[in-house]
Order: sequence, then structure tokens, then C-alpha cells
Amino acid sequence: MGAGCGGGGRYGALVLTVTSVNVNGLRAAAKKGFVEWLAATEADVLCLQEVRAEPEQLPAGVGDPEGWHVVHAPAAAKGRAGVSLYTRAEPERVRIGFGSEEFDGSGRYVEADLPGVTVASLYLPSGEVGTDRQDEKMRFMAEFLEYLRGLRVRAAEDGREVVVCGDWNIAHREADLKNWRANRKSSGFLPEEREWLGRVFEEVGYVDVVRALHPDVEGPYSWWSYRGRAFDNDSGWRIDYHVATEGLARRAVKGWVERAASHGERWSDHAPVTVVYGE
Repeated sequence: MGAGCGGGGRYGALVLTVTSVNVNGLRAAAKKGFVEWLAATEADVLCLQEVRAEPEQLPAGVGDPEGWHVVHAPAAAKGRAGVSLYTRAEPERVRIGFGSEEFDGSGRYVEADLPGVTVASLYLPSGEVGTDRQDEKMRFMAEFLEYLRGLRVRAAEDGREVVVCGDWNIAHREADLKNWRANRKSSGFLPEEREWLGRVFEEVGYVDVVRALHPDVEGPYSWWSYRGRAFDNDSGWRIDYHVATEGLARRAVKGWVERAASHGERWSDHAPVTVVYGE
């Protein structure tokens, strides 16, 4: 685990450590190691996705742990999706959803303003080729791109930076998944999805922070199927991102995937993605 920048009082100087992880059901993760991981993390901000629980269903040490300010955004459909933000410092403002009539109740987006920076947790729909789920994903992407555009403008006007962390469910480049040739017609690596993510970076002006820190490597992957020996063979996908405004991205000094030491020590099919943002 990397050195943390602990203590909310330093957010104003934009010194903070942010971790994002799809927990694949927080109640299940809590029984398999999340509680111990939470106690050990030196992150200032945690962005969780696929929580799949109402706040009252979570044990106090998980859903409202000491030392954290927590906002949960569960899905209206019980047991699905759900995103959360845990911050050491109390947020100045919290927003659930991004102004979408269709998606604001789906437990897919929550953001919080801390001094000088807006941090968000995103769970973009996974999609499935040839089904309504893929159509839903594309509708979400179309609406969310415009929200990201406006968020960046508003933040700049306020002198703020932005980082949208989460499970974006798209591998942007061939280097972002091991078996890219076999997945060219799979949701998550479709040309139109990759083009859309490219627009987030190239047109709207956000930065893929971990890729910027590791420009010439395969991965680092953040999700591995539970099927077969995907984890042992590191046959994964990089679909969990820190997507930041340029000013904040330039302050990223270290970024890594907190990959479990062994398959048996995993508490999710995703691994935490952590970035330290310095001054």
C-alpha cells in the first residue's frame, strides 16, 4: 500500500490519495476482506461501485465506519448497482445523479465537493451486445458525455479540479485488456464505446490518469473474471479509471492497482485503483 496523504485539512492544496473499487456487492466483500482493507487504507477518499445494498442493510463498520463521512446512492431496483463515496473530510456539497430523468435513480453516479476538488464515483452500465442492456448503456453514455462537458466548465469557472473515478466498463485501448482480439465484438471493447471514451479525453479534455502515469505498459488490469484462471494468468481488463481534469492529472505522482497476492485473497472481481495526487 502506498503512502497516504491523510488528513482532510490538506485538500485545499490538492494533496490527497483517492481509491476507486467496484466491490461486487459490499455485504459480500465485507465478509471476504473489505473490512480489513478499509482499516488499513491510507486513502483520503474512497469511490465504491456496485454496492448492491441499502444503507440500512450494511453493518455500521461498513456502511458508516468511524472516521469517514459517507454518502450512499443505492439503486431504485433493489440489489443492483449502487455507488458510494467515503471521505475523511466532510464534503461541502453532495450530488446524487447527473440530472438524468432515466438514470438518476439507478445508483450509478454520486459526486462530492471537497476544498478545491470535486470527486465522483461512477458505475457505467456494463451492456450486452444485441440486447436492451447495450441500448441502455449507449443512452447513458450520450447523456453522461454532456454532463462531463458541463462539469468541467463549471469547475473551471469555480477554480476547481474534477476526478470521476469508477467502473467505466470500457477498455479504451488494446493495451487495456489481455485478449483484445477475441473481444472486438464484445461489449466493453466495441468500436463505438472506445470512440466515446476517446471523446471524453480528446474532445472534452479529461485525462486517463493511470494511463498517463503508465503510458507504455499492458494494463495494469483492474478486473479479472472469476471463471478459469483469469486472475492467475493476469488475463484481465482495465476498465476502472481515474478520469481527471488536466490540472489535477498533472499533480498525480503515483498510481497503481492494489492487486491481491492470490486468487483466494480477493474480496471482489475488481481490484482497488489508487492514485496519489500531490501539490
